[in-house]
Amino acid sequence: MQYNFNEIEAKWQKYWAENQTFKAENNSEKEKFYVLDMFPYPSGAGLHVGHPLGYIASDIYARYKRHKGFNVLHPQGYDSFGLPAEQYAIQTGQHPAITTAANIKTYRRQLDQLGFSFDWSREVRTSSPEYYKWTQWIFIQIFNSWYNTDTDKAEDIDTLISVFEAEGNANVNAICDDDIAIFSAEDWTNFSVVEKQEILLKYRLTYLADTEVNWCPALGTVLANDEIVNGVSERGGHPVVRKKMTQWSMRISAYAQRLLDGLDKIDWPQPLKDSQTNWIGRSQGASAIFNVKEHDEKIEVFTTRPDTIFGVSFMTLAPEHELVGKITTAEQKTEVEAYIEATAKRSERDRMADVKTISGAFTGAYAEHPFSKEPIPIWIGDYVLAGYGTGAVMSVPCGDQRDYDFAKHFNIDIPNVFEGVDISEEAFADKEKTVIANSDFLNGLPYKKAMKLAIYELEKIGHGEGKINYRLRDAVFSRQRYWGEPFPVYYVDGMPQMIAKEHLPIELPEVEKYLPTETGEPPLGNAEVWAWDTVANKVVNNSEINNTTVFPLELNTMPGWAGSSQYFNRYMDPHNSEEIFSKDAINYWQDVDLYIGGSEHATGHLLYSRFWQKFMFDKGLVPKDEFAKKLINQGMITGTSAFAYRVDITPGFDSNNDRLFSDEEIINTKIFISKNLYDNILADNDVLADFEIDLESALVGIFGPGLVKPNVDRNRILPIHVDVSLVNNSDELDLEGFKNWLNEYKNSIFFSNSGRVISENNNEKFTVGREVEKMSKSKYNVVNPDAICEEYGADSLRLYEMFLGPLEQSKPWNTAGITGAHGFLKKLWKLYTPFLDETAIAERSRSEEEPSKESWKTLHKTIKKVEEDIENFSFNTSVSTFMICVNELSAQKCVSRKVLEPLAILVSPYAPHIAEELWSKLGHSDSIATAPFPKFEEKYIKESDKEYPISFNGKMKFTMQLSLDLNKDEIEAAVMSHEKTQQQLAGRTPKKVIVVPGKIVNIVG
Repeated sequence: MQYNFNEIEAKWQKYWAENQTFKAENNSEKEKFYVLDMFPYPSGAGLHVGHPLGYIASDIYARYKRHKGFNVLHPQGYDSFGLPAEQYAIQTGQHPAITTAANIKTYRRQLDQLGFSFDWSREVRTSSPEYYKWTQWIFIQIFNSWYNTDTDKAEDIDTLISVFEAEGNANVNAICDDDIAIFSAEDWTNFSVVEKQEILLKYRLTYLADTEVNWCPALGTVLANDEIVNGVSERGGHPVVRKKMTQWSMRISAYAQRLLDGLDKIDWPQPLKDSQTNWIGRSQGASAIFNVKEHDEKIEVFTTRPDTIFGVSFMTLAPEHELVGKITTAEQKTEVEAYIEATAKRSERDRMADVKTISGAFTGAYAEHPFSKEPIPIWIGDYVLAGYGTGAVMSVPCGDQRDYDFAKHFNIDIPNVFEGVDISEEAFADKEKTVIANSDFLNGLPYKKAMKLAIYELEKIGHGEGKINYRLRDAVFSRQRYWGEPFPVYYVDGMPQMIAKEHLPIELPEVEKYLPTETGEPPLGNAEVWAWDTVANKVVNNSEINNTTVFPLELNTMPGWAGSSQYFNRYMDPHNSEEIFSKDAINYWQDVDLYIGGSEHATGHLLYSRFWQKFMFDKGLVPKDEFAKKLINQGMITGTSAFAYRVDITPGFDSNNDRLFSDEEIINTKIFISKNLYDNILADNDVLADFEIDLESALVGIFGPGLVKPNVDRNRILPIHVDVSLVNNSDELDLEGFKNWLNEYKNSIFFSNSGRVISENNNEKFTVGREVEKMSKSKYNVVNPDAICEEYGADSLRLYEMFLGPLEQSKPWNTAGITGAHGFLKKLWKLYTPFLDETAIAERSRSEEEPSKESWKTLHKTIKKVEEDIENFSFNTSVSTFMICVNELSAQKCVSRKVLEPLAILVSPYAPHIAEELWSKLGHSDSIATAPFPKFEEKYIKESDKEYPISFNGKMKFTMQLSLDLNKDEIEAAVMSHEKTQQQLAGRTPKKVIVVPGKIVNIVG
């Protein structure tokens, strides 16, 4: 019977779906185990072979845990709000929901064909109103909360209002805005409704504020820092500028220390923990206040080196700092405004990463040193960020290299406050070797003592205090997009009001256009039905707005990370329409036991989710303040990209200096050179010169005579990605296919490795360059799993991806390599011949016999290794173990049911389809999915005999199989009585016999 993998896989996928084999129960006597993958965004391109790597690993572990008797929750869903669907809507007019639904259909088909044991009854989609109802609800809970530093947790805003009513805010210790004035209980009573709401917004955990944001004009939205790469948007590569906008923000900074502390109690990869630690950026130091001369203004700075305060020779403000416009002199205004405009075009990440460019502008204003009272010039510089600390620094060039470089560049004084240190070439930053000098009361003190004294003196004169600072900033929570969660917010007198839970969800309205409005409002500004009727409690037409009972709704939508910040909890009770999840469900499942996903989410989704989980813990909604006990970052499966090398040339001229052919003709004629020719041109000037002659000849043949010899610049020979499907195993490019692939290449000219133009009249070949890169649609190097499953089967793909190498490492894909995994499955199938082939009568008759000692040993070696490998997530070595096992059992001609049944269970997590089929052929009517995992028994692999090498004067002459239970004397007696020993001795008496039990026997003399 042949191994017909296509039929087998379709059969069992249908069986699992119809029988809901992997459906988890919220009430079970079994111990729970929750395995979760980071749910995918359903892109139009579908899955490529790199995507399933983490899913296969999690599926192996989930299936293993079911075999071990656990009640396993292994859900899947879709992070289905996203920019690509909206961009497609802008281009085509098709509603994002239609695009998303079609993409999900493709994803579901591909996920199903790979045999994943997902509990699809719990599927969630973040763009579904039934789901985002609870995203909106959590937003309302956060809005109605404040952070009490006395209790170190979030509390209901009503408790804060009670304090205000009783005693004002003088004794309130909260994480809040900095610009809150002290008021009494009487003041609070006399405040208007709007004034009270404005004050409460400064305390709420989500609030409206004018914030410096990353604005992407091309996408028409604000981007988070982690959505920007190299100064452009991660999606589409569009320019990003800094600008101030009124935005919703989440006060994640309130949880900075708890987010740091929590890292110690979760089993997450250390590099990821380090990323979060650095992103949160805890530092200890002092705040110091500098008065601005001739202004009634103060500059507050945070510094980790208050011991160097006498080394301040200038102040630097962020270009966006609110004081810049107030203190800049008329003489400096033009220069300062030009600098601010230029800075707005650079992202924060660019500014932080660029340590080479030195730029700035003098405001013309001066600050006053808090101790010496000396004037200090105030500059602006883009290396200071408005959102970090106070947006101002006291610049100490002798102790900070960026300040040092800035001072050198602008010829600013560099006073030295370090004893015995030369700062003529660079700043000195070694704290431990610091002894302070030229600093009044700090002279002669080492770093730690000087720091403490400096803080004490600042506090004594009212110009500062000791402080802990965090780099982590509050998270902007608004996007100027259509395809996102609507806010459950309407506005009365400009102040946000929350819509009650019973009226949720507030669903996205229909719009004619998905672009911002002509007046610059977000796309929801195009909606005609987008106002809230507070009497009818429903969304109504904008024409009914009267600011009495009908009010405008929020026009922004929530960011991409909103829906992913609690989805792991919603999976526990996804169909509950009354509450986000029941107490029974959350108390049973508790948290995620194993979470698998990419490390690229370290400072995005994984940080925001921890923040939301801690908030929900504070509110008593969840029993754990960390949502995932263990996290594994799977590596990347890379693709082998193909490159053709395009030569960009400029238009030529004839002898009269007239243009011989137009720019348009050059643009439409692409010149490509083969890989070896490209390498030779880069390395050899003679080859380059010859190529220029050949190129001239080719162009004259196309455009006519009179062309001046073209000049080829090596820097203008560009590697261009080629679709790997157009390249054969010899790296030769299908030229006709390439010309028909993209319209811009239809008039291409190709030069072979020998430098000749390739034509129908010669047999010249064009070879491409190769490079291992991230598998990506944009690099044309993706391999579609559909084709792999069709040709080799899903089980082969699963085994091969695991076999490629350790889960956490990046691994190159090679389609040719999958034949090894497929061959193994064929061999495994053949091993079960007695149960597959009714004509194999002799083998079947032996199948109920006791296995041989060798077969028991092979089985239990495999059980032991596979279980260890799965527990250690070393899936690649398990595949090797399976191959060894099947080879050994085949050689032993093992057909025993007592070996083959447990072997099928062992293979099941990795290759579930073939395992189910074999289990069925073994006579079982139920699924293999919950069959108990085989138990390892030491006795079967314990060696009872030892093959001893028998040596004479150190030279081995023969071997003897002896029991390991024999003692030294018994071994010697057995060896000496052996006929081969007697032959070797030929009647002689040995001088001595050396016996090392379990190792060797050596007869001397």
